[in-house]
Amino acid sequence: MTLSTTLRKSCLIALLCLGVGNAVADEAVSAIPVLDLESLQPTREQMIASLNTVELLRRHHYNRIRLDDELSSEVFDTYLRQLDPQRSLFTEADIRDFSEYRYKFDDLLQAGDLSVGFAMHTRQIQRADQRIAFARQLLSEGIDKLDFSGDQMILIDREKADWPADDSALHSLWRQQIKDEVLRLKLAGRETESIQELLEKRYANQQKRLYQTRSEDIFQNYINALAQVYDPHTQYMSPDNAENFDINMSLSLEGIGAVLQSDNDHTKIVRLVPAGPAEKSKQLAPADRIIGVAQGNSEMVDVVGWRLDEVVKLIRGPKGSTVRLEVIPASNPPSDMTSREVVLVREAVKLEDQAAKSSVLEFNEQGQDYRIGVIEVPGFYIDFKAYRRGDPDYRSTTRDVRRLLSELQEQNIDGIVLDLRNNGGGSLQEATELTGLFIGQGPSVLVRDAKGQVQVLDDPDAGVVYHGPLAVIVNKLSASASEIFAGAVQDYGRGLVIGEPTFGKGTVQSIQPLNHGELKFTLAKFYRVSGQSTQNRGVVPDILYPSLLETADFGESSLPRALPWDTIPPVPYKADNMLQVLVPQLIDRHKARAEKNPEFIYTMARIDLNRAMQEREYLPLNEERRRAEQQEFEEKLLAMENARRRALGEEPLEKLEKEDPLLETAGIPDTDDEVDAAKDPFLAETGHILIDLLQLQAQVAKAG
Repeated sequence: MTLSTTLRKSCLIALLCLGVGNAVADEAVSAIPVLDLESLQPTREQMIASLNTVELLRRHHYNRIRLDDELSSEVFDTYLRQLDPQRSLFTEADIRDFSEYRYKFDDLLQAGDLSVGFAMHTRQIQRADQRIAFARQLLSEGIDKLDFSGDQMILIDREKADWPADDSALHSLWRQQIKDEVLRLKLAGRETESIQELLEKRYANQQKRLYQTRSEDIFQNYINALAQVYDPHTQYMSPDNAENFDINMSLSLEGIGAVLQSDNDHTKIVRLVPAGPAEKSKQLAPADRIIGVAQGNSEMVDVVGWRLDEVVKLIRGPKGSTVRLEVIPASNPPSDMTSREVVLVREAVKLEDQAAKSSVLEFNEQGQDYRIGVIEVPGFYIDFKAYRRGDPDYRSTTRDVRRLLSELQEQNIDGIVLDLRNNGGGSLQEATELTGLFIGQGPSVLVRDAKGQVQVLDDPDAGVVYHGPLAVIVNKLSASASEIFAGAVQDYGRGLVIGEPTFGKGTVQSIQPLNHGELKFTLAKFYRVSGQSTQNRGVVPDILYPSLLETADFGESSLPRALPWDTIPPVPYKADNMLQVLVPQLIDRHKARAEKNPEFIYTMARIDLNRAMQEREYLPLNEERRRAEQQEFEEKLLAMENARRRALGEEPLEKLEKEDPLLETAGIPDTDDEVDAAKDPFLAETGHILIDLLQLQAQVAKAG
């Protein structure tokens, strides 16, 4: 008897038993459809698509790895992580059943046999249904019956935990998880009655969506277990999901300007689109989790456990309409479910809104006035339609920055800061041409394909638009084309790179249509002219700033099976090493200021506090202890915030505000007026570093 047949029969038997032993109220059962596992079978189109995927990956993926027993084992582990990421559904017996096929996925996939993958997913659906039924039964008895006075502890991250031994162990774990869920909501300020109602609706919705699982959903998950072992940016997209891949609403006329992805039961913000409603609100940040969506003044809909495409349908809507989001900030500790509501008006994100903008920072150092020009570059854009039709006034990053450089130089600025924070990339052509404004003619980036062939991209224009002091400020959200530009500036010694290590995405993807759906796969890798990859490590700045994202799982290096950092032979280029000689002195001056800067002190303290919270392995299920831990955290946070306020001459707070002060220093205002440096201390410090550079260069010139 095959595993598929065995699992299908065991699922049906278990479900019949479930109706007797763990049934929820009859009324609730009758309100939901019957779980139909027999209909979840692979189709001929899916079988052909799987064969095409295997062949495409074998022939064209950058990571030339064989589909053999070793890779089969990795596909097996990846699929298990997809099906049960917190090891809270399968038992040891389930894993023993599955393990018979650990080294057979390669043979099955190359034969187009999808039965084992479907059978494993079917078992997961059965277990998820059992968990939901267990939760609904527990809730029907009343959450006031749960005991929060004992010494129980719950493991926060079960990704590497032992699998539950049997059904009894599963039930014990599920009870702990539900108690933890109730406790998190209690600590977030919800009343018992509200928690009861919320969780009843949540689990009913989750069961409804579980019963809506389609064969297509199973196939996409299974084939992606194969795709993801090649690298995290390789992905199969079903016909329905191809349009919404990564849910990038930046190109939608009805979006909020955010890139979203699923994160277990939550919808997580990956990136904010420059000049989009979400970014302009200054109330959202990457890694925030959306747990509720409402239209206008309508009731908030809980979306925990929802499919990503369904959450997106709720968020999207007519231009000019209002959407309300209930969000758990990324800055919250793991146990804190406290949320805030963000109100956004949907609107089109226009090219001119995303265009580069300039401003001026004014300083007085040792009695001397300095003017530092700032150019904020939200993305590497180009109006392809206007460019292709030969419009001489087409918009692009390089053309806009060229104009802004000219305008700033007419204002007698002493240096330029190019702000690439939160710039997720864009046109490779623009990254190359923008580099040419500062270095003149020469190579800017290397592209290596799967065959090892290297293409050198350079700027054909020998002219340099700006010769003066230059700093490029980056952060963890600066990615792709931003990393290419920053890496070239650093390699040529043309300017200082300041801020946080960048995201680390140094790969190139292509989308290949299949008979059924599409495959996005990695086919090349970027390298700097020095031969260093931007992959995985990103660009490490000359002068580092602290970042809260350093304590979060964020960036390419946090992704499973990310391609490694490596090097290839450099290409000939003319580098100026004078800046590097001065970097140690610039770092010393920066550190002396940072030790007295309230914003830097606050950020470092927040990093230490967040890291301590994230390093905890267990949480108490005792309400009194849990409240004491949360109060201790909030007291520390309040003390840090008030220390910052006193140092800035502001009134201290009696209690914490909902707004995070770090969100207020995310970028510069959308204005051409002079900038208040106090509103963005990291940008202001970059200006100070440029002034340090000017002073040190003057000393060197005088000594020479």
